[in-house]
Amino acid sequence: MVKRVAIVGAGVSGLASIKCCLEEGLEPTCFERSDDLGGLWRFTEYVEEGRASLYQSVVSNSSREMSCYSDFPFPEDYPNFVPNSLFLEYLKLYASRFNLLKCIQFKTKVCSVAKRPDFSISGQWEVVTLHDGKQSSATFDAVMVCTGFLTNPHLPLDSFPGIKNFKGQYFHSRQYKHPDIFKDKRVLVVGMGNSGTDIAVEASHLAKKVFLSTTGGAWVISRVFDSGYPWDMIFMTRFQNMFRNLLPTPIVSWLISKKMNSWFNHVNYGVAPEDRTQLREPVLNDELPGRIITGKVLIKPSIKEVKENSVMFNNSPKEEPIDIIVFATGYTFAFPFLDESIVKVEDGQASLYKYIFPAHLPKPTLAVIGLIKPLGSMIPTGETQARWVVQVLKGTTTVPPPSVMMTEVNERKKNKHNGFGLCYCKPLQSDYITYIDDLLTSIKAKPDLRAMLLTDPRLALTIFFGPCTPYHFRLTGPGKWEGARNAILTQWDRTLKVTKTRIVQESPSSFETLFKLFTFLALLVAIFLVFL
Repeated sequence: MVKRVAIVGAGVSGLASIKCCLEEGLEPTCFERSDDLGGLWRFTEYVEEGRASLYQSVVSNSSREMSCYSDFPFPEDYPNFVPNSLFLEYLKLYASRFNLLKCIQFKTKVCSVAKRPDFSISGQWEVVTLHDGKQSSATFDAVMVCTGFLTNPHLPLDSFPGIKNFKGQYFHSRQYKHPDIFKDKRVLVVGMGNSGTDIAVEASHLAKKVFLSTTGGAWVISRVFDSGYPWDMIFMTRFQNMFRNLLPTPIVSWLISKKMNSWFNHVNYGVAPEDRTQLREPVLNDELPGRIITGKVLIKPSIKEVKENSVMFNNSPKEEPIDIIVFATGYTFAFPFLDESIVKVEDGQASLYKYIFPAHLPKPTLAVIGLIKPLGSMIPTGETQARWVVQVLKGTTTVPPPSVMMTEVNERKKNKHNGFGLCYCKPLQSDYITYIDDLLTSIKAKPDLRAMLLTDPRLALTIFFGPCTPYHFRLTGPGKWEGARNAILTQWDRTLKVTKTRIVQESPSSFETLFKLFTFLALLVAIFLVFL
């Protein structure tokens, strides 16, 4: 019988794991190597070993309604996209509200997690920790690893010929904190992910010149989407997700391309992704097109050669003087406290059943939370994983035998695409709504929309056609939250409250009334086709 649970890390997934354990009567002990909670979202002026690092200006890429814990909305006066300082405040409010701090041991490093000699029978683990220079050991019935995957910088210097001769300054984006270092400098940022693009845009306000080098390009979208609404509240709906998954991938890719180019033509700006079939995480940046069109940021191809004080790019004979190079080249991940026989990382992924349980272990008592890249927020994803894991630990939900789990993991690793919907072919990528629903179904917490359409049609329609907010996941099953229905029906009120700081009267329009009537009739037809 599982009772004592060790949790490694007090970031967003670690906090959710503590709460889920407490809700189900388990006894969690969380080990956090730093002196405070928050993980990625706690900004410091220095880089801490073993902890994700962010720069001071970081703002969430997911809107607050889409990225909150499923039974704890953000305060109503928070902006729709949350600065890191407020995000950390929210996490502390969450920890305080559910009395989580009592379970956390700060300044405690986990040195090793090893199977007990009788593991095949007990499933227990020996956890060795270090606190104030003293090691201690304790036995736990289960372990939940919540360390994330943004701690080990990937810096492939061998891929940049001549970098050792460069006399300027170069560093990984993990080291970046403030834009002041770029003042009056000629800056090159390598890598067009979210961090690289953010840094290039920030540098362009102070630097003499900024280059952004990309090999594969990316779709760039604004947080401000259709009609000024948050992008993910428009894009991430059950209806749209179902519609996309019914269409052949080439059609979906074409539709995505049309939508992305409706803001600006990515080809004309030199940023269009080369592979437009396989999904790559979009870049969320509200300023990049404006910085490009005003000449403040220049998009360049990959680097051909680095010289003492300059860089040459592929397909370009011109040598560009450079003072600082920032490598925004991503991260690798590892679990230094776990033996490779437990979790082995290969080709950017591990053999984890549903991205959580090591598939080969005879006892499912070690879980990795948050090692996944869904096209959605990590908070509700990690929280749902933790809820599922706790039900498995309690025995109310079961997992298949190791042989069956290994077969499923190996099939996933082949990255075979069925030819429909978005192509999630990169390691750790997953369809957010489909993945969450799979876990919720296992613990009988997925809302039954067909039954709901008869008993509560307003709620059913809001869930199906509206944004897939985390409150959906608390309507039923273990951990049911009585406030979930009201949170869903009032989500747009909270979203608009923080932007409608000046009330403007809208003039009525007969055309608009007719259009709304037509839209309502179209929705009725869609409901008939989907539910009947």
